[in-house]
Amino acid sequence: MSACTILVIEKAKMLDVLHTRTAFAERFLAHMLARNIRVEEDLVDLLFNSSEQRLARRLLLLARYGKQDHPLLIPTISQETLAEMIGTTRSRVNVFMNRFRDLGFIEYSGGDIKVNSSLLTVVLHD
Repeated sequence: MSACTILVIEKAKMLDVLHTRTAFAERFLAHMLARNIRVEEDLVDLLFNSSEQRLARRLLLLARYGKQDHPLLIPTISQETLAEMIGTTRSRVNVFMNRFRDLGFIEYSGGDIKVNSSLLTVVLHD
């Protein structure tokens, strides 16, 4: 998560831009499709996976697993925020984070979180 700026565009103006600027329209539609796919994946994740698996998946996504070669680092994020992201309580996140740390899947001590790629085994475990 980072600081962002929100721009409100009237519907008529947005439709006009989508019809007249094809490069923008393609980028916008690609973003919307990727977002819809992510929402569907999150729903399936919520329905079929345990909260421990959801946390492992979210940590890997936040660390951009598979998209970079250097260590997988997540800037400081609260357990409360992680709990909201995966649909559980902060206390459950605390238990899972401690377990992941004890098993060597992550390294953290209240600051940035270093994610070990072996955390993927939690996501893939039935």
